[in-house]
Amino acid sequence: MNEHIRIRRAERLSSKGIYEVIRRDGDEELHRPLKSLVWSGVAAGILIAFSVVGEAVFRVNLPDTPGRYLIENLGYSFGFLLVILGRMQLFTENTITTVLPLVKDRTRTCLIAVLRLWSVVLTANVVGASLAALFIVHGSAFDGAMLEAVNELSTHATGFPAGEGFVRAIPAGVLVASIVWMMPGQNGNEVLMIVLFTWLIAAGDFTHVIAGSVEMWVLVFQDMLQPREAVFSFFLPVLAGNVVGGTAVFAMLAWGQVQAEVEPDPERAQPRSRNPESPEALG
Repeated sequence: MNEHIRIRRAERLSSKGIYEVIRRDGDEELHRPLKSLVWSGVAAGILIAFSVVGEAVFRVNLPDTPGRYLIENLGYSFGFLLVILGRMQLFTENTITTVLPLVKDRTRTCLIAVLRLWSVVLTANVVGASLAALFIVHGSAFDGAMLEAVNELSTHATGFPAGEGFVRAIPAGVLVASIVWMMPGQNGNEVLMIVLFTWLIAAGDFTHVIAGSVEMWVLVFQDMLQPREAVFSFFLPVLAGNVVGGTAVFAMLAWGQVQAEVEPDPERAQPRSRNPESPEALG
């Protein structure tokens, strides 16, 4: 291997490079067929349920010690690993991938495309989460201690007051957006990064609207949570917090650090008019 190749491999991807990778991914997602978005979103909503199941498995099988809480939260990473590495449509990822093309183009057409994708993916995620929750509650695979553990986790996750749920959702939005931002620069470390960041979401008691939707539906299907309370005390505040964290906070910060490099200076972009009689023109 020559020196040039070793240097290239050792180079870190620049902020501008990361931005361009994510912007292109976001642009591609904005132009995906509706059917593809729906199926991918439903699949993500179903598979994110393994975050709840993973935590429950740890809770049931670990001894009740002071350190159990930190260990059982590793189970929260399972669903995110499936969804993110499987390249499925997860709403909280879209809050940064599709916003970067929007902040660059700032056109009505792009805004409509972003809102279309958000609404389709969010709806599909929630439908998928409801199907997973239905299986957890009424499927024979989850009964006894496992279902009890799922119910405990779900009651805790959805039990915050609306205002606190909103505030706790902001860090979760930032952390998921951080995963998206850091993925292009990982060389085989994607699994470790996803595990650490999503573990922090669970260990920090931060709220995530899609994983939390599984827990919300689990309680609703057992009449342990009223639909009105589920929507207004949990779902909408957490949704708003995730959007603020992933879009208003992280995406804007990410855009801010590359804006000067992506958008050329208008004065530099304009060719300087040359006087045919000036020394430069004559000489």
